[in-house]
Amino acid sequence: DQTGAAKALLRLQDTYQLSSRAISAGDLPGVIHKSRMTVEDCFELGKIAYSDVDYYHTELWMTQALHQLDEGEESPIDKVTVMDYLSYAIYQQGEIDRALELTKRMLKLDPTHQRANGNLKYFEFQLEKQRKAEEEAGKEAQKEGEKKHMDKRDVQMKRSKDPLPERKKYEQLCRGEGIKMTPRRWSRLFCRYQDNGRTPSLILAPVKEEDEWDRPHIVRFHDIISDYEISKVKELAKPRLRRATVHDPITGKLTTAQYRVSKSAWLTADEHPVIERINQRIEDLTGLEMDTAEELQVANYGVGGQYEPHFDFGRKDEPDAFKELGTGNRVATWLFYVIHLGWAYIFRCVCVVLQGTAVFWYNLFASGEGDYSTRHAACPVLVGNKWVSNKWIHERGQEFRRPCGLSENE
Repeated sequence: DQTGAAKALLRLQDTYQLSSRAISAGDLPGVIHKSRMTVEDCFELGKIAYSDVDYYHTELWMTQALHQLDEGEESPIDKVTVMDYLSYAIYQQGEIDRALELTKRMLKLDPTHQRANGNLKYFEFQLEKQRKAEEEAGKEAQKEGEKKHMDKRDVQMKRSKDPLPERKKYEQLCRGEGIKMTPRRWSRLFCRYQDNGRTPSLILAPVKEEDEWDRPHIVRFHDIISDYEISKVKELAKPRLRRATVHDPITGKLTTAQYRVSKSAWLTADEHPVIERINQRIEDLTGLEMDTAEELQVANYGVGGQYEPHFDFGRKDEPDAFKELGTGNRVATWLFYVIHLGWAYIFRCVCVVLQGTAVFWYNLFASGEGDYSTRHAACPVLVGNKWVSNKWIHERGQEFRRPCGLSENE
């Protein structure tokens, strides 16, 4: 799907702060591709942004198309057509003087262009009107205007009513610009061999466990899934991968959403001994009941695939989130990194994806209250693809395995 691929590319451009020129040349972080984007490719990308009233990205990609034409690349797309879109996108972002200059350049190439001639008069009128308003308002108003200045992308995000309030922070974390833990906090994180209180299956083969983060407490288990198990999980999942869904907090039903772009499949324990063995391993290490947990989910994230910041548990304003399951809220999450050629999962930190490992955290305090510090995301995949598998563990059956504490925040 061309539109979906284009939007994924724009998402990657914003998240990883990639220039249009670098993307067009195939010069991506960590890899240089031999394939290049043509003028037509850049133009089509700009048109898709334009149809979404996304003038910020329209400008970026029409500018790149024009740059490649100026460098002599042959194309059925001519400069006038590109500049027609570009001048309007620039005008819509409030830069009338630049739009005017571009329109004049258009008319040198095609003096009879009807829309350009109309725009020339309109832009000149608007520019004169703007100058008079600035003169009348005086310097004080000009200073006030500077204070209120927003960069183009901020304006575009406001225009598009981006549903993600922490967008900038999310993108910073995906670029590895996360919160740095102090040496004192680091000193409280340890590695250990875990047998979970001498669980029979782990006494002779304890698992390597590492404290990944303190608040929320995230642990990573190393070498927790074998290459054979990984290949079997993928083999079982591939034929039934479908677009991943989310719970709609209003209707309580499953639906697709732009903030979750991936494909997923569900595997039951009776399908293959490997799945049964994986479920038992999770139970042995966490001490939690698996009979009331959701089936093992396998997710594949292609280029641009992501899962924006979200909670795994149902909040107070969505009491019926898992009503149909009858097993209570999601008390904990277990996440396998099956295979990775992409980017990370993020909380307030960046949890680097390491193949064959798994991370585990509690979504709820022992009291049953939600831990809002567990808000996390899957960063957009820049190169290759990412496979993960997760197990959502529910409250039912954990009453004696994880009893309530004496306060809400225990």
